[in-house]
Amino acid sequence: MAKALVLEKTRQLSIREIDLPRTLGPNDVRVKIATVGICGSDVHYYTHGRIGPFVVDAPMVLGHEASGTVTEIGANVTALAPGDRVCMEPGIPDPNSRASKLGLYNVDPAVIFWATPPVHGCLTPEVIHPAAYTYKLPDNVSFAEGAMVEPFAIGMQAAARAKIAPGDVGLVIGAGPIGILTALAALAGGCARVMIFDVVPDKLTTAATYAGIEALAPAGGGLADQVMRATQNWGADVVFECSGHPSAFPRIFHHARPGGCVVFVGMPVEPVTFDVVTAQTKELRMETVFRYANVYDRAIELIASGKIDLNPLISETYAFADSIPAFERAAEARPTDIKLQIELPR
Repeated sequence: MAKALVLEKTRQLSIREIDLPRTLGPNDVRVKIATVGICGSDVHYYTHGRIGPFVVDAPMVLGHEASGTVTEIGANVTALAPGDRVCMEPGIPDPNSRASKLGLYNVDPAVIFWATPPVHGCLTPEVIHPAAYTYKLPDNVSFAEGAMVEPFAIGMQAAARAKIAPGDVGLVIGAGPIGILTALAALAGGCARVMIFDVVPDKLTTAATYAGIEALAPAGGGLADQVMRATQNWGADVVFECSGHPSAFPRIFHHARPGGCVVFVGMPVEPVTFDVVTAQTKELRMETVFRYANVYDRAIELIASGKIDLNPLISETYAFADSIPAFERAAEARPTDIKLQIELPR
C-alpha cells in the first residue's frame, strides 16, 4: 500500500493509501518522486471522468509528468544507479509490437501510459518504471524542469513532424502550455520566428517574454489577415494547431503559405470540419501528433544547454499534501496560469 492522490470519481479526489505495484523487475528502477506537473488530461479526467474512449470507472492515481531520484535498480540495469536524478517517459509500449518495430511506439495500441484508465499515475511517493524509459537529468536541470520534459516532448514531436527548414516562419494557435512549448521547440528546430495566437491576453504576455515569439491577439483583426500582413501576403511556413478549439479549424489552411505544412497538435473534444479544397489548392502537407517518440533525450539536451528556459512557465508549486487544492485551481483555468506542479517530500 502507498499513499497517493486518487481520483475516486468525477470531481472527487482523495489522498489515501492504495495498492500499487512494488516489485522491482530486472530491467526496472525504483524512483522516489520529487515533482509532478498537472496536465490538462489530468484535469479533464478530474472534471469529466473521461477523454474519448478512456473512461475512469475505478479509482485511479493521477499524474504523468514526473521527475525524481533512483533509489534501487534491477539486476540488468547498467545505465542508471541509485542517487541519479531522473525524469520518466510515462508511456511503456510493447517492444515487440509492429508499431514499436517501426519506431512509432507512441501509437502502439498496447502502450501502458500513466494516468490513462485503467493505469495508475505517478502522484505517489515512489514508482517502479522501466530503465529504458527513465532518463538521467544533467546537474544543471532541476526537478521542476525535469517534470516539464514530458509536455515539452510533445512540442518537440510537433517540430519534428513539421520538418522545419532553417529560417522558416511559424504560427502557433493556442498559447497554453503545449502551445508555448511547441513555439519554443519550433524556434529550437530552426524557425526564425514564431507567431502565437490566443484569445487570453495573459497567456500571450507570458509567451511574448521569449525572444523570437510574437503575440497575435483578436484585437489585431482576423488571424489570417494578421499572418498575411506579417509575411508579405505569403503565409506561415508551418502552422501548429495547439488549441483543440473547434473555431480554429474552419480557416486553418488560410494561414499557411503554398506548399507549407499544418501540424495538428491540439485534440478537439468533438469531430471538426475544415476546408480541404484550400489545402489542395495550396498543396499543403498535413501532419498529426500523438504524444511523442524518440525525443526525450533531445528535449533534455536542449534544456541543459540553456537554449530553452522552462522556468517562466511554472506558475505555482504545491506541496503533495495540498494536491487537491492544486487540482481545484487547475480546474479553474486561471488566465495567468501556465503550469502548476506538485512537489513531494524529499
